[in-house]
Amino acid sequence: MAGFDSASPWSPSSWRSRPALHIPADYPDPAHLASVEAQLAGYPPLVFAGEARRLRLRLAEVAAGRAFLLQGGDCAESFKEFHPNNIRDTFRLILQMAVALTFAGGKPVVKVGRIAGQFAKPRSSPVEAIDGVELPSYRGDNINGMEFTPEARTPDPERLMKAYAQSASTLNLLRAFAQGGYASLENVNRWMQGFVDRSPSGERYRALAARITESMQFMASCGITPETTPALEQTEFYTSHEALLLGYEQALTREDSTRPGEYYDTSAHMIWIGDRTRQRDHAHVEFCRGVGNPIGLKCGPSMDPDDLIRLIDILNPQDAPGRLTLIARFGSEKVADGLPRLVRRVQAEGRTVVWSSDPMHGNVEKATNGYKTRPFERILHEVATFIDVLEAEGAHPGGVHLEMTGQNVTECTGGAEQIRAEDLSDRYHTHCDPRLNNEQALELAFLIAEKLAARRGGRMTR
Repeated sequence: MAGFDSASPWSPSSWRSRPALHIPADYPDPAHLASVEAQLAGYPPLVFAGEARRLRLRLAEVAAGRAFLLQGGDCAESFKEFHPNNIRDTFRLILQMAVALTFAGGKPVVKVGRIAGQFAKPRSSPVEAIDGVELPSYRGDNINGMEFTPEARTPDPERLMKAYAQSASTLNLLRAFAQGGYASLENVNRWMQGFVDRSPSGERYRALAARITESMQFMASCGITPETTPALEQTEFYTSHEALLLGYEQALTREDSTRPGEYYDTSAHMIWIGDRTRQRDHAHVEFCRGVGNPIGLKCGPSMDPDDLIRLIDILNPQDAPGRLTLIARFGSEKVADGLPRLVRRVQAEGRTVVWSSDPMHGNVEKATNGYKTRPFERILHEVATFIDVLEAEGAHPGGVHLEMTGQNVTECTGGAEQIRAEDLSDRYHTHCDPRLNNEQALELAFLIAEKLAARRGGRMTR
């Protein structure tokens, strides 16, 4: 990392002097791009600095082993599928999963959506070829379009404006859902009962669902209801996305008016650095080191323990609790060998981090019919191994990071519904990578809940 100095001056634009991977350089009109970014810089923030600080406090509880992080949502949001029902269903799914995890683990769950900004995606190749025709790869709806035409695949700065507008609308609806009564524990319990009744594995989870119902009935008999206790019909909900397109992130970075000298990326409460853009002397690490938001860092099989410690030094030099979440994404076949050396080193150095499992990105495979998919069994195995490894190393298995949707898609094989490779074409709607559907995600939450309950010495069955 020649020439890097963690004490060097930082500004929202200092990343521009660094190499920047996976940011398109082929905008046909750079002046148009600069004009759009300047417009966005004058727009209202999407989130507020105080909200980001509150999330850091919640994540500090996760780092201390007193809470659990549930982070999930779309692989890549799209303009085409933007609809209030889709937002509602993903929000509802996260609430259902959180309740199951809370009751089983005996700890509050910090709910963070991959939503209201998760558009851009790094790609393994900058180009795509079909029938001998080569065009730029699709990079996400805030950059270019999926259609395989030269016009659609040309990066268009105006897409940034549309992404901002969609994110603002999404956040407005999420805040209404979180604070307006939709998130009532009574609603969540009713939705949970519906899942148990229709799931092929429902009997396995009926005991936990019954415990939740009994707890609510007991509280009601004590006079604790949504009418008497407003907290029962409200919830905290935060947003996050990969900070990939740094011109957009810079445009939405603001100095906190209540704390001069502190800057926050107001595009989301939490942002993360991907496994492909975590080079210490490159642009993405440079940008993220200077903003006050909670930061995530993807850690894969190529991560060296020494390099991880250096990245922690850059991104969290004060070792502030809740500042840094390490998101492990190894794949089910590599996690048992690769993760322990990272956890062991972080523990030995005494660093304060949240450990979270991303069991999605290392478990992609291509089905015989050509569809990209992720087997549910491999996803479950990676999460279970993650929990075992963290416990064996004396660290807290703090959370999960999932690509999922509230819709009934057929993109990942397996699960209680036993989706097969030949079923993938039925409802394969993703714009990028395969997602768990609502039933698979809930099933995963219950299976994680079983493991958490076993850790506490509890039981899921009666």
